[in-house]
Amino acid sequence: MTTPIVESLVADLRAEKAVLTDLLAGQPEQAWSTDTPADGWTVSDQIAHLAHFDWVTRICISEPRVFEQMRDDLPDLQTYVDEIGPQHRGRSGVDVLEWWSSENTMLTTAALLADPAARVPWFGPAMSLPSKITARIMETWAHGQDVVDALGLVRPPSSRLKHVARIGVLAFANSFRTRGLDVPDAGVRVSLQDPTGPDTWTWGDPAASDSITGPAEDFCLVVTQRRHVADTRLEVVGDVATTWMTVAQAFAGPAGKGRRPGQFGAPTEAAR
Repeated sequence: MTTPIVESLVADLRAEKAVLTDLLAGQPEQAWSTDTPADGWTVSDQIAHLAHFDWVTRICISEPRVFEQMRDDLPDLQTYVDEIGPQHRGRSGVDVLEWWSSENTMLTTAALLADPAARVPWFGPAMSLPSKITARIMETWAHGQDVVDALGLVRPPSSRLKHVARIGVLAFANSFRTRGLDVPDAGVRVSLQDPTGPDTWTWGDPAASDSITGPAEDFCLVVTQRRHVADTRLEVVGDVATTWMTVAQAFAGPAGKGRRPGQFGAPTEAAR
């Protein structure tokens, strides 16, 4: 029996997928071979990655033993990830988009049928079902950002970014560990503006001397390594907060390359 939390998260995952699908529908075939800001990844690679890992996530939820065997048989996880896109470059854009749509539908259906209290295995530590769906929202949004950046598309920010921001905050310690750095004892107060209304999303001790404030979208772009903090409107105060924003990583795995300062230009005054 599902829960309201799982139902809400599934609805948000479906909505995030629908936004990107609508943007890609009708794009010319040549658009799918466009390079994205992620080195070596085309638009097609990004969507193939989402399709493949929606499938993997469904297996984790519905057939955890099958997934665990597959995971344990992998010689190298990063090679496995990097090879997914190139393996599907012979498929048309329409085919790749339909593949993703199908996998996403089957994943969300499986999530609604699953035991909401079950732990879901993954390549790292097992997690709760809500956390696993939230991670798919983050991945869908982040890889979608590479697509919209590559094609010059416009994707208005939504309140679903709260999921991405929360993962970014929770990944504070892991962001330092991934770089081989000591985790700071000091906390950071994070205050982000909801892009759809007057609400402010906050995490951390209000009395913390270090803080990060600004648009939620900018924070999400930094923690998913889709923007360098210098190219955002975030106000970062304190040494710990400053260092965090240079190593922040909401996703699992080895340290990512991120983006260069100035790669997308500083935000305009009109956007502040």
